[in-house]
Amino acid sequence: MCKTYNTIGSLTTLKSNLTESNINDFKSLKEVINFQKSYPILRQQLVSYHQNLIEQERTALNKDLPNLYYAIETQKQQSVERLTNEIDKLKQQLNTSANPSANFFRKLTKGLKNWSNERKIRKKELGFEIELEISTNDLTEDYQFKKNRYQFITSNFNEAVNQSALYPLSELERKKSIISELNNYIYGALGEQKVVKTLETLSDDYFLINDFSVSFSRAIYNRKEDDYIKSIQIDHILVGPSGIFLIETKNWSEKSLENLSLRSPVEQIKRNNFALFHILNNDMSNYHLRLDSHHWGDKKIPIKNLIVLTNTKPKGEFQYVKILTINELLSYVTYFNPIFSYDETKKITDMLLRINEDYK
Repeated sequence: MCKTYNTIGSLTTLKSNLTESNINDFKSLKEVINFQKSYPILRQQLVSYHQNLIEQERTALNKDLPNLYYAIETQKQQSVERLTNEIDKLKQQLNTSANPSANFFRKLTKGLKNWSNERKIRKKELGFEIELEISTNDLTEDYQFKKNRYQFITSNFNEAVNQSALYPLSELERKKSIISELNNYIYGALGEQKVVKTLETLSDDYFLINDFSVSFSRAIYNRKEDDYIKSIQIDHILVGPSGIFLIETKNWSEKSLENLSLRSPVEQIKRNNFALFHILNNDMSNYHLRLDSHHWGDKKIPIKNLIVLTNTKPKGEFQYVKILTINELLSYVTYFNPIFSYDETKKITDMLLRINEDYK
């Protein structure tokens, strides 16, 4: 079985964008696609969930209100008894007559005490209702809040549901909007996954590197095109006995293919080919690779350009670039005669992986 390295590029970009948008609840591309398909159902489930929550809240409030009312009345009764007992106790102290034989100092002390008690009695009688209100204040506020809430839910049930579901619905819509903006990466990842699964059925003589991306500190100059190449990005590099295949994947529908031009991907893969050929077929690379020499001279590494269309392909042909469907991919790759041994293809693969790591 073909050995595979790296995650496909579109999937890496998709994950990165989702993470940047604080969306971390998808573990696979399949889950993202399922979310898109099931969005209307998920939205309705969310609304139904909050309808149940509000209905449960209304039921709970309907039970709590009588209990709270009873607790308020009980607290009032207890407070009335306590305040009445305090006033009666003070009045009893007033009715206690002073001893006639007591000296002047004791009579004066008793008089001052009665005066103080009379003030306390007046104060308690004047503040009786206020004391009652204070004693039940917390319970009354709770009762009034729940009563208002119950009346609101009963009269405006749908609005209560909308308010309850507002944040989760907005979060669901945010996810849908962001994922819709990433559709190109989703379609790209789907196409690249199909290509990878197809190539992975090849024998272990083949090595597949996904998302090969390098930047050059010193641009590579293509004299023929008068182009300075500062970086390249390749969907897939397949290294096999017959050489290297550069593969760009396009998950385009037939309608998209009619409206879009292949000129850009064709030029891109030719550009990538030039840069990769340059870095693999120079003296330094040959020294590190140390490929077995042919009796005619040092081996060069042939690089073939492929654009794989997952659905359909145009009738036209392009110079230096082969356009294939997925169904044609394996037969094309295995058509060419082998020129490298297993060890040589492994050396080429290892060098490409080092380049990919060193020049990121």
